[in-house]
Amino acid sequence: MPAISKAWAWHAHKFYSVLDQASLEVTLFLAMAFHVPSEETLDRLGLELLQREKLAALLDAVLSSNPFYRRKLAGIRFDPTRDPIDRFPLTTRSEIEQDQATHPPFGTNLSYNPVGYNRFHQTSGTTGQPIRWLDTAESWEWFKGCWCIVYRGAGVTSEDRLAFPFSFGPFIGFWAAFEAAASLGNLCLPAGGMTTTARLRYILDNGVTVVCCTPTYALRMAQTAAAEGLDLRSSAVRLVIVAGEPGGSVPSVRSRIESAWGARVIDHAGMTEVGAWGFECVEAPGGMHVIESEFLAEVIDPVSGQPLAEGETGELVLTNLGRIGSPVIRYRTGDQVRATRAHCACGRFFLRLEGGILGRLDSMLIVRGNNVFPSAIEAILHEFDEVAEFRVVVEERAGMTELRLELEPAASASSTGLAERIAMTIRDRLHFRPEVSLVKAGALPRFEMKAKRVLHTTNRPAQS
Repeated sequence: MPAISKAWAWHAHKFYSVLDQASLEVTLFLAMAFHVPSEETLDRLGLELLQREKLAALLDAVLSSNPFYRRKLAGIRFDPTRDPIDRFPLTTRSEIEQDQATHPPFGTNLSYNPVGYNRFHQTSGTTGQPIRWLDTAESWEWFKGCWCIVYRGAGVTSEDRLAFPFSFGPFIGFWAAFEAAASLGNLCLPAGGMTTTARLRYILDNGVTVVCCTPTYALRMAQTAAAEGLDLRSSAVRLVIVAGEPGGSVPSVRSRIESAWGARVIDHAGMTEVGAWGFECVEAPGGMHVIESEFLAEVIDPVSGQPLAEGETGELVLTNLGRIGSPVIRYRTGDQVRATRAHCACGRFFLRLEGGILGRLDSMLIVRGNNVFPSAIEAILHEFDEVAEFRVVVEERAGMTELRLELEPAASASSTGLAERIAMTIRDRLHFRPEVSLVKAGALPRFEMKAKRVLHTTNRPAQS
C-alpha cells in the first residue's frame, strides 16, 4: 500500500473534524429542541408504530392486573399490532367516580397493590366529592417526562429560571411541571403561600425568566404590578407558560398577557386523570400539539361516538401510553377541538389542535385553573341553613370565566358574615374563592320543577 502523504493526512483530519463538529451541532440542536428526539421527530408511520408498541406493553400490564379495565375490556379480542383502538369502549369520568364510590377511597383503576403508589392528587367532583388519583414512582416519572417535552417545545433552555405561583395543594396543577424542570437542571422557585405582591417581587428580584401559572393569575399579577408600580415589561421574564383553563389560546387573553408582561405566552393542556398531554410549540403559535409519542388521540362526534375526519370539530378522546399504574383507555376529555396532522414548523408530526381547546362539551366550568361543577357548589350551599335561595352567575370577562354567587338569606336567620363563610368554605373545598353577594328577600326566582340556578351572562367590564 502506498504511503499516505502528510498533506493528505492533514486535509483528511480537517475534513473529518468538520464532520464531527457538524454532528456535534446537530446533536446539541436536537437536545435543545426535543426531549426525546428519536420519538418526537418520527413521521406519521413511525409514530403509529411507536404507539402500537407502547399500547401492547400497556395492555399486557393492565389486562393482567388492573381490576377496572379487566372488567371493562373482558371478552374483547384485540390485537395491538393491527386492530383500531375504537374496538374498545370509551371511558368516562362518571365511570371512574362511580368506581371510587363503590370501592373507596381510590377505586379499582390501579394496576398494582396500593402500597406501591407514592403520589396522590385529586380533582373537584360533580357532587362535591373529588376524584382521587394515585401514581407509582414509574408513572410519575412518565408524567414528568411529558412535561419535559412541553418545556423543550416551548423553547425552555437550561439557563432559564422558572417560578411557580401555585399553592401546591392536592390539585395536580404544576406539581409535575416543577419536578420536571428540576430534573432538567433548571433553577425552580416555588411561590406558594405568598401574596400576589410578594410573588411579583420574588419573581423580579430573582431574575426569573419563565413563569408557570393559569391565564387568570397571569392577568391578576399584571394588574397588581401596575397598581404597585412594578415594571414587568423590563423584567427578565421571557415566557409565561399557562395551563388549567383555555385562556392561553384565546387571542384577546394572550394579547393582554403578552402586552403586560412583555413576554411570549405558551399554552399547555393536561388533566389529572390523563396527564400532561398538550403543548404549544414556540414556532407555531395559535394551536397545541398532542404528545402523540405518549398518547393515542381521537376526535369523535360527542353524540354518536363515531370518529370524525381531519379538520372536523368534535370531542377529544385520549389514551395515555405510559401511565401504567393508573391508566385511562379511550377517555372522554369533554374538550372540543379541531385537529390537523400536517408537519409542523417545529419538526414534529404530532396532531395539532387548531386554536387549542375550543370549549367544553359538558357543564363543567374552569375557574382559575380548577375544574368546577355547579352541582359541587350547590352541595356546599345546601349545607347552610341561612341560605334560602341562591344563583350561580357565570360571567365571561375578557375570555376568562369568573363565578359570582348571589345569596338570598333566610328571613329568620342572621346574615352576619354569611358571604365570607361561604366564600371561605368554597375556597377550602374547591380551591378557588368566588365573589359572593347578598340580595334582598324574594329577589331570586323559585322553582316547582327542576331548578335552573346557573345563569350565563354577557360580558361585564372587569373591575380595576
